[in-house]
Amino acid sequence: MNSAELAGKILDSMLGHLGLAANIEIQETADGPCLQIFSAEKDLIIGDGGDRLDDIQYLVNRILRRQMPDAGRVKVDCEHFRSMQEDQLQDEVRELIDLVKTQGKTYRMRPLNAYYRRLAYNVIAGDDAVSASSPAGDDRLKRIAISPKA
Repeated sequence: MNSAELAGKILDSMLGHLGLAANIEIQETADGPCLQIFSAEKDLIIGDGGDRLDDIQYLVNRILRRQMPDAGRVKVDCEHFRSMQEDQLQDEVRELIDLVKTQGKTYRMRPLNAYYRRLAYNVIAGDDAVSASSPAGDDRLKRIAISPKA
């Protein structure tokens, strides 16, 4: 059994203990395996803005690493919620880049976790007219500042 299959069993067991009926598909993505959840109770699984989905993903990966220490990180999504969030974030970053270039001012993004900051930085890196920074520290959520290059 590979790590994605084991993670799928962990997730299925976890959702079962919570009393949530779901179908789980393992999908291969550019970032590695993704466990895609399909459920009539998707709002309960996703939570407010994806916070419960983040918690489920964290727990699945913690349990997976205890059972398989060399396992890579597994992404958990529910009815493509994360994919849609990622697309919206990338569009938001592109709009801010356009604002920075046309107005010449620095703009700060909404607070983002490390994963979404990495996505934002990847979009920003594709444009030579702007630069980005975020504050140092151990805060879970940080704002990226997008500035025009001098």
